[in-house]
Amino acid sequence: MFIKDHHESYISWEEYERNQALLAGNTYGRVGDTKSGRGGRGLLAGLICCARCGRRVNVAYTGRYPRPVYRCDRQNLQPGQRRHCFSLGGKRIDETIAAEMLRAVAPMAIEAAAEAERMLRDEDKDRRRIAELELQQAQYDASLAERRYAACDPDNRLIAAQLEKAWETALQRVEACRQRLDGLREPDAGDAHPNLTGLADDLSEAWKAQGTTMRTRQRLVRALITEIVANLDEAAGEIVLVIHWKGGQHSELRVRKLRSGEHGCNTPEQALAVIRSMAGRWSDQDIAASLNRMGMPTGQGKTWTASRVGSLRRVHGIHGDPSADRNGEWLTLSDAAAKLGVSHHQVRKLIKAGVLVSQQIMPDAPHQIRAADLASEQVAAAIKRKGRPCRPDSEKQISMFSDT
Repeated sequence: MFIKDHHESYISWEEYERNQALLAGNTYGRVGDTKSGRGGRGLLAGLICCARCGRRVNVAYTGRYPRPVYRCDRQNLQPGQRRHCFSLGGKRIDETIAAEMLRAVAPMAIEAAAEAERMLRDEDKDRRRIAELELQQAQYDASLAERRYAACDPDNRLIAAQLEKAWETALQRVEACRQRLDGLREPDAGDAHPNLTGLADDLSEAWKAQGTTMRTRQRLVRALITEIVANLDEAAGEIVLVIHWKGGQHSELRVRKLRSGEHGCNTPEQALAVIRSMAGRWSDQDIAASLNRMGMPTGQGKTWTASRVGSLRRVHGIHGDPSADRNGEWLTLSDAAAKLGVSHHQVRKLIKAGVLVSQQIMPDAPHQIRAADLASEQVAAAIKRKGRPCRPDSEKQISMFSDT
């Protein structure tokens, strides 16, 4: 016979029930239960359910460098059924869910930070109030000890010595309480308090920190999300994710599914945009130098070369125009400096002063200078003024130096 609380236990009954519920929920393979966060490379292992068959989605690791793949292949065990419902790459899904979770938590983090700041202020006030009460009590005890000593018969030396010692102890306690209260100064209204609301901006950095393990991320996800129902929209080419949050709310996300031949090592769209913009005027070597200067690596994280730019143009059908190399209509900064017979610094000064017109597709991209602009009168006049600023003379400005 079980008698509850008959003997003293090392944990409470409520904690025991929570432990049993956690153990039951972590039991692998039971219907309705989720797999606990035990590490691995799959962030959502045990949380994703198939919207077609209702089964829990398994996690498989494929490739030379194993990456998680969420695959619903339970039906291949049943004869007459197709091999599997779907197979989804785990990297894009994990990143999407992580971004959505951080976005949902950010307002709560700001509110929690404000509440924490208020609690800190209240705690400081409570400590000061307690110190004031202790000082009042110590002063009262010292006053009482003084009255007892004054009411004592001087001839009774033994009692007088004890009362004097008690009075001295009470005065020492008053001094200690006063020093403690002085150390807890009351904050002024103009004092700057720490801006704890900035903690919400650090959630992404903390999530991506090297010290944050996958097991920690999995536990954080399970603290906020009950399950995720996944489906594949073949017509739209999208992955549909329905998130069931702990509070009972639901939200739907759509992630574009990679096409055949598309993978994580593809060239970034920003680099492709630069190549499309520069291919009509610049050679592959100039485009490669510009991409390297702007810090845009290839899809495999390598630096750009002329052969890689040319190969990418042919794959994506980007036609290059070698007219810049053939007829010299457009010049680089080095070509313009060589043609004018000046240094690069002087050409940059002409461009900065507005004397020489230059075009840039984006910041840090190479300058595009028309060869016809080098023959303008303003450029020629600025080049002749050696030792003087390369900027046009203003009619309203009087020169400090004569031309003689």
